[in-house]
Amino acid sequence: MAFQKPQFVDNEIYHIYNRGVEKRKIFLGGKDFLRFIHSLFEFNDKNPAVNVSYYFNPLSLKTEHQNIKEERRDRKLLVEVLAFTLMPNHFHLLLRQITEGGIITFMQKLGTGYTMYFNKKYERVGGLFQGRFKAVLVHTDAHFIHLPFYIHTNPVDLLYRGSTSIEKQINFLETYRWSSFPDYIGKKNFPSVTSRDFLLDFFRGEAAYKKATFEWLRERNQNKETIKTLTLE
Repeated sequence: MAFQKPQFVDNEIYHIYNRGVEKRKIFLGGKDFLRFIHSLFEFNDKNPAVNVSYYFNPLSLKTEHQNIKEERRDRKLLVEVLAFTLMPNHFHLLLRQITEGGIITFMQKLGTGYTMYFNKKYERVGGLFQGRFKAVLVHTDAHFIHLPFYIHTNPVDLLYRGSTSIEKQINFLETYRWSSFPDYIGKKNFPSVTSRDFLLDFFRGEAAYKKATFEWLRERNQNKETIKTLTLE
């Protein structure tokens, strides 16, 4: 089925995702994950990046918390990053557009900046991602309710394939750094990157969100095809 990108409208929520060209890994180590997460913060701004060398220097990161804290300023956000998860060869974002053209601008900056960093670091040329990013409008209540859990539990399939222990899956997700899930359950990870109030208000707080994730994983184990349909993946 051909994929058709929706028209992006302010205040609407979109599931954004993409993977490496030829399904190749786009994150080869911890510094690559950190760079992409920092880019989610750095490029979410109408203003240019603070330091032009940020695009090119693969060693410019100190620590994730230091850099994000140091670069706080009068930012003009393009989008609200509601949630994210990074996997070795793909990523998922849940974005709400708050500036006209915000998602297109943000994703162009993000994709270009990370590709330039990756290509310089690993001495390669050409596109890194599998075409333009994919985007799905969150337009039904069922889609909205299931999608944050789908995004946050994505690592379970990769690292606990076949496991039926929900406790082990939750414990793993709590320590999986390349996701906003820890921040959603009160474990400080990359709190400056995401806007969490909207979803936490809806799901009634951090403890309730963790419990709801547990129940969602249990339901997914029993009804995988139904969950797949609801997440429109």
